[in-house]
Amino acid sequence: MREQLQKKIDLKTKPTGSLGQLEDIAMQVGLIQKTLSPSINKPTIIVFAADHGIADEGVSPYPKEVTWQMVMNFVAGGAGINVFCRKNGINLKVVDSGVDYVFPSGIPVVNAKISNGSRNMRKEPAMTIAECEAAIQKGRELIQLEHAAGCNTIGFGEMGIGNTSPAALIMHRVMKLPIEDCVGAGAGMIGPALQHKLNILKEVSEKYNPTSPLETLATFGGLEIAMMVGAYLEASKLGMMILVDGFITTSALLIACEMNADVRNHCIFCHYSNEQGHAKMLNFFKADPILKLRLRLGEGTGAALALPIIESAIVFLNEMASFEDAGVSNKE
Repeated sequence: MREQLQKKIDLKTKPTGSLGQLEDIAMQVGLIQKTLSPSINKPTIIVFAADHGIADEGVSPYPKEVTWQMVMNFVAGGAGINVFCRKNGINLKVVDSGVDYVFPSGIPVVNAKISNGSRNMRKEPAMTIAECEAAIQKGRELIQLEHAAGCNTIGFGEMGIGNTSPAALIMHRVMKLPIEDCVGAGAGMIGPALQHKLNILKEVSEKYNPTSPLETLATFGGLEIAMMVGAYLEASKLGMMILVDGFITTSALLIACEMNADVRNHCIFCHYSNEQGHAKMLNFFKADPILKLRLRLGEGTGAALALPIIESAIVFLNEMASFEDAGVSNKE
């Protein structure tokens, strides 16, 4: 399949390699879908939302109430992910994975709540193994529903005050890097506030010694991160193309790939986040992200912005004339 795709790409009416990274993307999409004529059907971004007990330790400049308030902003259509999904024809689903709030009935929020947020891991593990497994399973089930509805391209976003802290701890443990290399500003922690965050996460890291990917996720993760892990695993199993967003979603991918290395083969890395640590994650995955826009909003916004470029790669592969079709002389 790789050889056939490369031949199809090279015989288009252009100098070899002249479409640069678009050619790499076309190759990758063809390999994911196992076809010379790939397509994007019902592209969807799922935003998983949850609260985090570690937020009680002052690791974010925002109060945790912002999590549920932003979910209501998603519902109202006013967030960054809403406007980019509308612009680019992407379906958007919002999932309550574990928000510490009771949402009104009848609003378009998928109720997948495992509990009202993770625990404060400075005092105890963020989740029990049972809670973590339940979140993973729910993530799998949500992807099964999307796939059954005809979706073959899925991206993930997240909302959860304090969630760069669990992401940094997961990165620290999976990639075996010093915690200092993994902790960034998040939603705006700078100077003494950033040092406080680092001190808290150092303490948390030294408190535990998980020995498996599942235990690492349960100890340091969050409910929305665990649900994303399940979503990655199921999307890969079903042969879907996965659009990888930024720092938090890539931390979930680290765990998913520890559980099943094949997940990586279904992923297109959409952007280079401005959050400290994401560049190291991308290097770990040997990824060549599509965009570098200094984004660090989360929500899946980088994935939504990258989709038109992926679509352009598919369009040139499927619709651009070959030298033979166009009657144009190829190089000697």
